[in-house]
Amino acid sequence: MNRSMLTANIPEPIKPLRLSTENVAAPYRHEWLHEVIGKQYANVLITPPSNGGLLNEMTIYPWGNLQVSVIRSSGITIERLSHTSPLSSQDAYFAVILLDGAYQLEQGGREVFLQPGDMTIYDATRPHRIYCPQSFSKLIVSIPRTTLRNRLAGVESCTAMRIPGNAGLGEVASSFVRSVATNIEQFAIPDLTALSAQSLDLITRAITSVRPSNYQLSRSRSTSLTSIKAYVELKLSDSSLSAEAIAHGVGLSSRYINELFKDEDTSLMRYIWQRRAEHCRKELQGSNLAGQRISDIAYRWGFNDISHFSRFFKQQFGCSPREYRGHNQ
Repeated sequence: MNRSMLTANIPEPIKPLRLSTENVAAPYRHEWLHEVIGKQYANVLITPPSNGGLLNEMTIYPWGNLQVSVIRSSGITIERLSHTSPLSSQDAYFAVILLDGAYQLEQGGREVFLQPGDMTIYDATRPHRIYCPQSFSKLIVSIPRTTLRNRLAGVESCTAMRIPGNAGLGEVASSFVRSVATNIEQFAIPDLTALSAQSLDLITRAITSVRPSNYQLSRSRSTSLTSIKAYVELKLSDSSLSAEAIAHGVGLSSRYINELFKDEDTSLMRYIWQRRAEHCRKELQGSNLAGQRISDIAYRWGFNDISHFSRFFKQQFGCSPREYRGHNQ
């Protein structure tokens, strides 16, 4: 067997992004970290430790439809204020697993204190405060808002709640994600994508285990929303799909449907565009469609205006469709 055949069988390694304050002169570390966190996670205010010894390193891995970050830092306070506008690429929930140290999170009038192994989630786009009084390390799993909300009704009522890492579903989810993160650079990308789906399922179940019984969205509203989303998914490729057609298809009023999506801080049509863009993103990532024109992919998923598609895609994913294809093939 020749060398080229052996090389062809070697799985493509994952390509992480590694960032560290060690590569930045001490006087500029605060400004640098503010810029990095604002770009990769959320636009926040940062208060460094009182002794001035700001140290932070993060390794960020793409993980299927998710992203996982391994972060080690000196003590720090991070705060997102209500008047700061999020980037569309940051429209996500963050699942946090504490590895070492202490971690306090405040959001939505709730406050949670984590011990190593514990998990919590928070909405990256809404006001929150994170306080870590000493050096710590953690994992962050970034989950797109629509992905988690499609799986879990009432997720907005679950932020800043402790999911114990020493018992039940919390222990199973925490252990699984930590194990993947420890060995992540050993996996081939197809295996890692499969593990991403399993991890998302476990995280969702762990969150469900602490969801308040009186969460905002009632079961009947949840069922209605699930039916609407299932109908939309079946009709995504129909460029003429309208709110009226959906209302008729699911047997609900347009007004009621609008109320349901308002509870999710979006609108019906924006949800449709997001789902279409997500399907296009997946096809642009796949090597089996590498020779197909981007416009054909957009048309197939219901976009009828390429300029609108390109603008919306960039708002959602931070780059143009052509740039995204170039980065992922």
